Amino acid sequence: MSSGFFTTTDGVSIFFKDWGPKDAQAVVFHHGWPLSSDDWDAQMMFFLNKGYRVIAHDRRGHGRSDQTDTGNEMDTYAADVIALAKHLDLKNAVHIGHSTGGGEVARYVARAEPGRVSKAVLVGAVPPIMLRTDANPGGLPKEVFDGFRQALLANRAQFFHDVAAGPFYGFNRDGAQVSPATVENWWRQGMMGGAKAHYDCITAFSETDFTEDLKAIDVPVLILHGEDDQIVPIDDSARLAIKLVKNGTLKTYPGLPHGMATTHADTINADLLAFIEG
Repeated sequence: MSSGFFTTTDGVSIFFKDWGPKDAQAVVFHHGWPLSSDDWDAQMMFFLNKGYRVIAHDRRGHGRSDQTDTGNEMDTYAADVIALAKHLDLKNAVHIGHSTGGGEVARYVARAEPGRVSKAVLVGAVPPIMLRTDANPGGLPKEVFDGFRQALLANRAQFFHDVAAGPFYGFNRDGAQVSPATVENWWRQGMMGGAKAHYDCITAFSETDFTEDLKAIDVPVLILHGEDDQIVPIDDSARLAIKLVKNGTLKTYPGLPHGMATTHADTINADLLAFIEG
């Protein structure tokens, strides 16, 4: 089956894509908020054409999956990935997560059944924790995320457009080559999901502490982050996360934005391939 749905233990229908030879090395992609598996088109086509089995799902409440009003938090997201891995009987898969999806990867890989995961990649990812706390003084204040929630409630469509047209891809920077189609595609993906799930997920990606998850990961981890990431600032994410994983490699990109896997797909794809084949 090239795409389909599976049902979680709490009755939620989760959409997934599963392309390529089923006996090939599996690469599993985890999307960011508030998007869908479509955000990985450039990577899935690249690795499919390299002979890999490529898999991506729409997180509950996002994309084509059920618009859930419960379970929109990181423990349940990870449980859904455990269910996906069991449904597809994945073994020694590489899991790649962007932004919120990077948090999902960290929590899943830390809890995965033995033999399910071989490597992990965090791209512009939220771990260890985005929120400013006494233990994380460099984080963003809660007021930032309260602003996200207020904007979503006031006009979700306008908010999503503004994020995509501005800081997500760095299109608000002087001299940026703006792609209106990329903005529209981001907006399309976001509006496919449910407002309640998207609202709840703001708490999930900003307040979840992944410190212990990162420490528990035994497989090799590659951390990729744009140095001009305006969504997940690098100093309080990647540069802290690399200190917590046992077997990690950090690569940063001067001037690149949060959505660099789209704006600079050739660069990111080459580095992902080198890590997977290394």
